[in-house]
Amino acid sequence: MSTNFLFVAAENDGIPRCKAGGMGDVVRDVPRQIAAKGDNVHVITPSYSRLHTSESTKIAEINFVFRGVPHNAEIYEVQGKKDFPGIKHYVLHHPDIKAGDIAHIYFNDPDQPFFTDANVFALFCTGVAAAIRENVFQTIDIIHLHDWHTSMLLFLREFNPRFEVLKKIRFVYSIHNLAIQGIRPFSNNYSSVDAFFPDIEYDREVLLDRRYQDCINLMAVGIRLSDAVHTVSPSYKDDIQKPSDPPHFIGGEGLEEDLKKAEKENRLFGILNGANYANIEVVEKGILLRQCVRRLFRWLQEEKKDYKAHYMAHTGEKITRWQERNPDFICSSVARLTEQKFFFFRENPELLSGLMDKLAEVNGIYILLGTGAPEYEVMFREASYKYKNFIFINAQSDSIIDMLYQDSNLYLMPSQFEPCGISQMLAMRNGQPCLVHHTGGLKDTVVHGKTGFSFDGKTTTEKTENFVKVFSEAVDLFFNEKKEWKKICANAKKQRFTWEKSVDEYYEQLYKNS
Repeated sequence: MSTNFLFVAAENDGIPRCKAGGMGDVVRDVPRQIAAKGDNVHVITPSYSRLHTSESTKIAEINFVFRGVPHNAEIYEVQGKKDFPGIKHYVLHHPDIKAGDIAHIYFNDPDQPFFTDANVFALFCTGVAAAIRENVFQTIDIIHLHDWHTSMLLFLREFNPRFEVLKKIRFVYSIHNLAIQGIRPFSNNYSSVDAFFPDIEYDREVLLDRRYQDCINLMAVGIRLSDAVHTVSPSYKDDIQKPSDPPHFIGGEGLEEDLKKAEKENRLFGILNGANYANIEVVEKGILLRQCVRRLFRWLQEEKKDYKAHYMAHTGEKITRWQERNPDFICSSVARLTEQKFFFFRENPELLSGLMDKLAEVNGIYILLGTGAPEYEVMFREASYKYKNFIFINAQSDSIIDMLYQDSNLYLMPSQFEPCGISQMLAMRNGQPCLVHHTGGLKDTVVHGKTGFSFDGKTTTEKTENFVKVFSEAVDLFFNEKKEWKKICANAKKQRFTWEKSVDEYYEQLYKNS
């Protein structure tokens, strides 16, 4: 008899226009492996007032109480990017759930962090709970939640008698990024527990943030109340059971005691995310710089890029000059520009200078592609004017990204912390060694001197110094020890971090006793 799963998440790259980060990839790929085993998966996200409008079918209207008054919402079945027997995708539409300013999903509330997102996801979770109660997805055996956005379902299971049915279902909770915790007040705020659920009695002790005891910590709720807690790599599971010592070490971020308790209760599991090794997008090799120029011209024609026009023209001129004298070594990075990914560059302005000096010795360039936090965009744009061998593409392009994974010689991923990481797997899949910070999932995927290179240190200063040192050694190896370099490339390409293996472990550890 098949098992009936429900995946609840803020993102799902199994449908168009519903992804901001790596969570969307996981919510796309894991159901495909579950369906391949013969089980059924329903995946639901918010509609964000945009995902229910085309090629979708309304399958249910649901009624529930939120903020003490009756609400109704609509559930739509939407078309997946690919059809897989056993998988159905849904979005929940409610007029108060709108598109955010980050990937048209999340909101940026600098004055009150998580203010709008908490409003959106508390409402979404209540609607999903009502849909489960009404058997919209038939009888569910396992609910798999992803990050703090969905943990309010566990609050409703624990404290709302209207959703007694949830207690019969096994709940699995995946942590994709522990640092983002969804902390909001219990009361005296429009975005608070008492405002969302004024008629529900609850135990503050079960929900509170131990640092801010007048607040709920929705990441902690997921850890404390789920039947199984999952981190997206084994090493990240170990890292987050230790207290953070910022900026030198990012660990449990105040939740290490909750995680250690989950470990003692045999509820905490570290399972590495997978990557896709079938039907890989093949792009033309040897035209990376030409493609960059093409894309820059296209972006220059977009009105929304006007504010970057001067910078893009500068970048285009720089790339054209490199086409006249092709570089002998290319290193690259593709990432959202955040503190997590590029903290070391901001902490030590001399870091990039050290890398550029080494590349200047060997006629090499560093290409960084990404958008993100304004302070990081400005920092890298300014650096691009300073260093002729640093090419910062402050935009997004799938075609350039695919080429960077195939045509670069060395991929840089110096994340301050990394729950799992996917970029290093995609680069290695193409036989490209990576230079990574020895942390989290990067420890589990890159072996120094065998499949790539890694740096570490006890302090941030040590880490940045070692980053430049290892980078220099890797570049020298490329030019001076070709045989050893090719061996590392071959080893990287042989690595297989498959979703088949990961989902087998899900069944053994997360989905057992259902």
